[in-house]
This record gives sequence, C-alpha cells and structure tokens, in this order.
Amino acid sequence: MSGMALPLAAPDRPVNVVALTIVIFLFVLVAVLGFVAARWRRGEETGLHSLDEWGLGGRGFGTWVTWFLLGGDLYTAYTFVAVPAAMWATGAVTGFFAVPYTIVLYPIVFLLMSRLWSVSHRHGFVTPADFIGGRYGSRSLTLAVAITGIVATMPYIALQLVGIKAVLTVLGLGSSENVLLTDLPLIIAFVVLAAYTYTSGLRAPALIAVVKDLLIYLAVIVAVIYLPIKFGGWDPIFNSAEAKLGATNPATGKPTGVFIPGAASYSAYWTLALGSALALFMYPHSITGVLATKSRNTIRKNAAVLPLYSLMLGLLALLGYAAIFAGTVPVDLNGAINPQLVVPQLFLDQFPAWFAGIALAAIAIGALVPAAIMSIAAANLFTRNIYVDLIRPDATPRQEAHVSKIASLVVKFGALVFVIAMDQSAAINMQLLGGIWILQTFPAIVAGLYTRWFHRWALFGGWAAGITYGTIAAYNVVNPVTKAHFGGSIAAIPGTDTQVYIAVTAFAINLIVAAGLSLLFHAMKLPDGKDITRNSDYGADENDPKVAQIERENPLGGSGVSRF
Repeated sequence: MSGMALPLAAPDRPVNVVALTIVIFLFVLVAVLGFVAARWRRGEETGLHSLDEWGLGGRGFGTWVTWFLLGGDLYTAYTFVAVPAAMWATGAVTGFFAVPYTIVLYPIVFLLMSRLWSVSHRHGFVTPADFIGGRYGSRSLTLAVAITGIVATMPYIALQLVGIKAVLTVLGLGSSENVLLTDLPLIIAFVVLAAYTYTSGLRAPALIAVVKDLLIYLAVIVAVIYLPIKFGGWDPIFNSAEAKLGATNPATGKPTGVFIPGAASYSAYWTLALGSALALFMYPHSITGVLATKSRNTIRKNAAVLPLYSLMLGLLALLGYAAIFAGTVPVDLNGAINPQLVVPQLFLDQFPAWFAGIALAAIAIGALVPAAIMSIAAANLFTRNIYVDLIRPDATPRQEAHVSKIASLVVKFGALVFVIAMDQSAAINMQLLGGIWILQTFPAIVAGLYTRWFHRWALFGGWAAGITYGTIAAYNVVNPVTKAHFGGSIAAIPGTDTQVYIAVTAFAINLIVAAGLSLLFHAMKLPDGKDITRNSDYGADENDPKVAQIERENPLGGSGVSRF
C-alpha cells in the first residue's frame, strides 16, 4: 500500500520494500532469541547433552511459558493461513470447524495429559511411544506408534514452510521464471531454523513463541476492528460471503461452498471437529509440549486458559469472509488462484505497508515455532524408539541427544525438499492423511492411561485396521475439479450415505477390532506383556521421585519388552 515497490520479482508482483524490511528485522530478532535460548534455564551439570534438557527443555516450563509454547505449537503458521483460506474458498464446513474442535480439545487435555505427564515424570518417558513400551511391553506396538508419529509429523512440518512461502510470495520474493529467486529465501529461513534448533533445542521455540503470539494477537485484533470499520460493518461482509459461497461452481455444478452448514453437512462438521480434537494431542509435538512442563497442575491451568486462542482463531477465520468482500485475489506465481495466499494478500492490500509487515512477520515467525517443536518431537521418537530400542540399547544420554539433534536436521531437510520439489497440494494431502493416521494411536495411548484390559496384540491389530481403512478411504476421495486422489478427508460411512470425517470411521473400526481381538486373546490366554508402571505413577507430581531404578532394571529395549 504505502510502501515503496521495486520491480525485482515477477512484473505483476513488485517487492514491497517497507513490509519486507520489517519482516526481515523481526525474523533476525527471533533468530537471535533462538540462539540466546541455549543458555536459558540450562542445566549446569549436563548442559543440553540429554534429551531431557535438549528435547524437553529441562522439563521445567511453568504456566506462562507453557501457554505460549503450546499456543505456538498448536496454532501454527499454516493454521493462520489455512483456516481463513478455507473460509474464503469453501466456507464454514472446512474452515470454521476448527473453532469448535479447539474448544472440545481442552477438556480432553485437562483429563488425559496430566496422567500422561505423571507417568512420564516417574519413568523418564520422553515420547508417547516410550509410554506404550513401558505400559504394554510390546516392541511392535511401540514401533508402530513411533513410526506413525514420525510419518504424520513430517507433512505438518512441510506445511509450516508452505506458510512461510505464502508470505514470501505476496511480498514479491518469487518468480515463475527464476527458481533460485523463489526458493532461496525459504532455504535461508530453513538454515536459520535448523541452526538454532540444533543449538538450543526446545528452549528456542519456547522463547520465540512469546514474540510470535504477541505479534499474532496484535495483527488479528487490529484486523477484526479495522476492516469492518473500513468495509461498513460485518453485515456487508457476511452478505458478500453468502453470495459467493452460494454461487454455482461451473466445474462441479454445485454451490461453491457452505456459508452456514445445513442438515446435510452436520455429520461432516461435527465429526471433523471431534476427530480433530481427539487427534491433536496424539501428535508427538503436542505431547512434547506437555512433557516439557514442570508439573501436572501446569497442564491443567493451561487447559483452562488456552481457549483464549480459540477466540482469536474464530476472529481470524472471519478474515476469510472479509477477503471476499474486499475482492482479494490470491494469485500465485504460476497465475493460478491459491487460497493459501488470501490472508497475506489481504493484509498487504488493505493495511499500510509497515503494519502489513508486522502481520506477515507474525505468520512467518508462526511457522518457526511449530516447525522446531515438530522436528524435535520426531527426532526424539527416532532416537528413543528406533535408534535406542532397535540399534543401540546402551546409548548414553549424551549420545541420545547427539542422535536426536542430527535426526532433527534430517527431518527439517526432508520437509524442505518436499515443499520445494513437490506441489504444495501433495503436502496438504499428506497432512490430511497424517490426521487420519495419528488418531489410530489414540486407543493404545489413552486406554493405557486408565486400563490394561486391551491386549497388546489386539491394539496392534486395531491400529493396522484403522490405518489400512483410513488410507484406502482417503485415496478414494477424488477432487471434483482436479480429479486427483486424496481429494479430501470426508467420505460416507461404509454401507450408508452419511458423510463423516474418515479418521472417525477408521477410529471406530480400530476400537471394534481391538476390543474383539482382546476378548479372543484373553480367552486364549496369550501372554500380555510386562507393565513396568504402577497405579500410583499416574497421579505423581513434580516433587514425587522418579523411578530411575525401575528403568535400569526394565529398560524399554530389554527383558521388559516383548519381541513382538
């Protein structure tokens, strides 16, 4: 808007110098914070040479640090790009469901995650798969949970880079003719992210999250106040959104989207909300944020105050409708319409360049926090549940930390290659699959927090059945416009016309198979594995002692874990 523009990129998208300068300044600021975090609350004796210190921040984060960390972890750059983009493109079913799902989420966190924290505190568990190994004594089930977590997290990291790429595109740092000009800023951002994550571990995103969240709140609050005033109120905004979404899409012959979900959309809407809520804290990065807290009460306090982010998310979602009224045209470098550019383009079109720079920086920085946590979580899974369990059971804490640091670099590099080499729709499709897959770990993790009734082999069978059905059902969803497979996450329940979230159907199949096989295996008196936890472990708090001696006597890779 008011900033100078130099035609350094594509002819139709000049570089906005003012906005770009502010984005670069704030990015450098948080990068410095990321490196400084290496000395923040560091254990004097061990430094960052253990997974407890490097991968879990010393397990000492209090209420406010955890609030920013979990907020920065759960409300990612892609969230801030994709939710209003979905509202702009297809309306409430695919966009606004994220608001009730985050509301449903926090009672689940309040009830479940404090128990997981307690047992992990007592036994030194670093990953959800560590808990599975200790609870069920099954190496196969442990490996299944670990691999599911890693595979489901990888496209999530890639989508954070998609968020950064959207910001760089609207700023003018891209060219359909010059691949280097397009990808170099993203590569630089990746290198900085990789460097401070390697150096500082989880402390870096925890410190950066404070800056990121303050910027996001500032941008959203100003936008939802300023834009309706500028556009004459919310009434014309909603009217324009209803008109656009009710118009017929010539490619499908159906309405473009859904302004207010009707009866036909109810099942899809509520199952998307419920399934997403059940799945979110099964992701390893969410559990990493939980295990980094200093007490079980810290988790419960955060479950009470984190809904403030849901309020902010609801306001952010409405920016998609504001973009419809504003006539925002999110044109990508190839000349095609890309809904992911809607919010960055809206800020650049409707605000002074200096404020647009702040908002765009908030989105870009919003990618750094979750990308760092996700890569750390995936690396911890690889280290503890593949490297240590299967390759080197006698690894020292220092060796574990070193392997995890290297693995975090590999994970981020893989995500970068994925974004650069493949169409971003592939990353979106893989993330949709990731949500389906990660929910299939829910029965093993959550049931294990309360009971050992489910047989370990039955849980493995249920996991396999849910993964298989969910993958096939998702493949069979064909995009009506592009005719590509993996075209969405909604499909009919087998044998009915009721459209629901595929992950929920797969989850139901998972539970049915696990329960049925458990009855069968118990009747056959098959061995059920060794449980190294005790009832008292699930209520332990920060002042209760850890059971290091039990861990030494029953290591996850030793006699306490079955070869199946």
